[in-house]
Order: sequence, then structure tokens, then C-alpha cells
Amino acid sequence: MKNGLNKTSNKIKQAVILAGGKGKRLQPYTKILPKPLFPVGDQPIIEILLRQLAKAGIKEAILAVGYQAELIKIILGNGSQFGLKIRYVLEKSPLGTAAPIKKIKSLDQNFLVLNGDLLTDLPFADFIKAHLDAKAPATVAAFKRSVKVDFGVISAEADKIIKYYEKPIHRYLVSMGIYAFNRDIIKLIPNGKFDFPDLVNKLIKTGENPSIYPYNGRWFDIGRPEDWEEADKLFQRKPEFFL
Repeated sequence: MKNGLNKTSNKIKQAVILAGGKGKRLQPYTKILPKPLFPVGDQPIIEILLRQLAKAGIKEAILAVGYQAELIKIILGNGSQFGLKIRYVLEKSPLGTAAPIKKIKSLDQNFLVLNGDLLTDLPFADFIKAHLDAKAPATVAAFKRSVKVDFGVISAEADKIIKYYEKPIHRYLVSMGIYAFNRDIIKLIPNGKFDFPDLVNKLIKTGENPSIYPYNGRWFDIGRPEDWEEADKLFQRKPEFFL
């Protein structure tokens, strides 16, 4: 793989957007709309994302679609209104998050992969530069997230409490659902269902550890109802953060 990593251009012009999920966390709303078309302010979330990508120099967006694919195609069309070209790849059955990449033809040497249901002000052009400079097989955008446990947490040994934590807050570095990949990683994706954690762990086992792009700006996972509500409020107040 390492030899392939040197074949980099100075830009990334392709982005694969994963837009095929059923959005079970947002039911019953997703029985009507697929997650990428959920509104933030007065715009579908994926339209905001497409405009951000075009602004960063992306020329082609490849949408991996499945659930309510026809509706997504009708709304987004060929992408000309966003300043880029849209190509659609249909998943006939759920393949996981990484497996659809293997089925996409004509991928460039380096390309982005993103979830189609996120809102962020991450500077995509800078993220692209960081990936190409790192010459890594993959770069993962990472965000510090705090998770509060609404219970008293007990550590015990031999039926005796040795530590007690009242409603602790745990802080994690989490994936933002934004990746940059070198095309050589496709060799590691088997046929059948395969997710990004599987791919990352496989890269680690082969000694090709992905790099990270730490980011502390704004990021919302629209698949979480609380994130969707917060993102909608912020976008209505300050749309310029994301446009």
C-alpha cells in the first residue's frame, strides 16, 4: 500500500456521500423523509453539505443511496445547482458504511467519504490538505465529545464499593463521519457487509495507521434527535457559520 500513497495530486475533487440509511433513530420522521433530506433551517442538510464541498473544490459527489433513493434523486438532480456533478450508486441491500466504496467505479487516487446527515463548519479544504500532506492511507476527522452519565457509577471488588462517581462526565475523541481515503484501501474491503470501524482496525493491524484531523469547531450528528434540534436552532440564528 505504501507505494500507492505517493501517487497523490495536490487536490481532492471527489466525495462519496453515504445517503442510504433508514435513520431508525429518527423514526417515525424517517418514514416520510430520508435523513439527508431532513431540514436544518429552510434547507435539507445534504444541500448545505454539497455547497460546502463545492466551495472546497469538490467537482463530483457520488451518492450511495438506498432507502427512498428516488426521492433523493428528484430533490438533488444532477448537482448543477450546487456547482458540482452528482452521480448515484444504488445499494440494493444494506452493506454497512465501508462496503459501498468497493462498488464505486472510477474513484480518484484520493477522495472524501462523508455521512450525508451531518452539519459542521469544518474547513474541508484544510482537511484535504492535511490528508495529502500526511500521505496516510486514511485520515479521520475527530471531535472531542462529552458524554454525561445520569446515574451514580459504582466500582466494586468482592461485593464492596471501592469508588463512587456521581453522574460522571466522560470525554472521548469521536469520529465525525468525515474521512479522506487513498484508493489503495479498497483492497482491504471484502465482499459483503463491512463498516468503517472494521476498515480502520484492519489498517491498524497492517501497520498503516490512519491519521486524525482534530477539530473543535461545530459538528452535529443529525441522526441524533437532540443534535438535530440544536443544529436547526443554530442554523436559523447563524446560517453564515455553515455557508
